[in-house]
Amino acid sequence: MAGGIVALVGLLSIAVALVVLGLLSKRLGKVTRAPGYYRVFFVAAGLLLVSLFVRLTDTLNAHVPHADDPTAVILYLGLPAFALTISLIIAWRYWSWLLAERS
Repeated sequence: MAGGIVALVGLLSIAVALVVLGLLSKRLGKVTRAPGYYRVFFVAAGLLLVSLFVRLTDTLNAHVPHADDPTAVILYLGLPAFALTISLIIAWRYWSWLLAERS
């Protein structure tokens, strides 16, 4: 059980990092007058927190989900994967200028 709770800290830290990235992107968007795509970071953090809550309740109840349970696959793997994928796309959209080649 302790290993399961410690593993949740990683998911929580990613959600906090997405909130920080959202706040930084909001400030950058105000300066560059970019569209408000930064809100997706907050949505992604919310999706990670939903997954974290489900994992936490399963860990505290000592419930081990089965691999053939579609709900477990969606909440445990699909939701965080979707959240991080859309976050990566938005981060690339906002912050790609840092990697642009300068002559």
